Amino acid sequence: MSAVSTPESRRDELLRIAAGLFAERGYRNTTVRDIADAAGILSGSLYHHFDSKESMVDEILSSFQAELFAGYDEILASPAPAREKIEAAVRLSFRAIDEHHHEVAIFQNEADQLGRMERFGYLAERNEQSRQVWMTLLRSGVEAGALRADLDLELVYRFIRDTVWVAVRWYRPGGELSHDQVAEQYLAILLDGIAA
Repeated sequence: MSAVSTPESRRDELLRIAAGLFAERGYRNTTVRDIADAAGILSGSLYHHFDSKESMVDEILSSFQAELFAGYDEILASPAPAREKIEAAVRLSFRAIDEHHHEVAIFQNEADQLGRMERFGYLAERNEQSRQVWMTLLRSGVEAGALRADLDLELVYRFIRDTVWVAVRWYRPGGELSHDQVAEQYLAILLDGIAA
């Protein structure tokens, strides 16, 4: 007996297809027709589910970011020691790269361009929210004595942000190293250094 495709599952499938194309080709270089062709439907049929390509990328990014920031909120609210919270946030970030590879790639590659459109004003808000999450974790780490007090926390934040999220460009889900293994290596470098 074959499974019956529901409108919701078809919609999710279309979003997955679109996310893959946006990540691979870029938002501007992907047309509605490209998405429809990849889904094996007529372009007009796509409009039964979405009113535009813009709506698709909006839903892809906003739902991914809502999930990511819910995870960060849980970490901030946890009673764990400061260092464990930092470790948990790095692990969560790498898990996001693994489980939402296309979404992270779209955000990394397209956020500046999309952010110029009024509809995507929330992307700048999410960037600031991310900064606040990490600055809170880092300040707590210094206050708890888990991190050195002489660090420029803004620089440390930028280092973590740039080194973690740029990994989407080379990390491949299902590759030689799992996201957990990559996160552990990053944490060893970040928190313990690379000197013998």
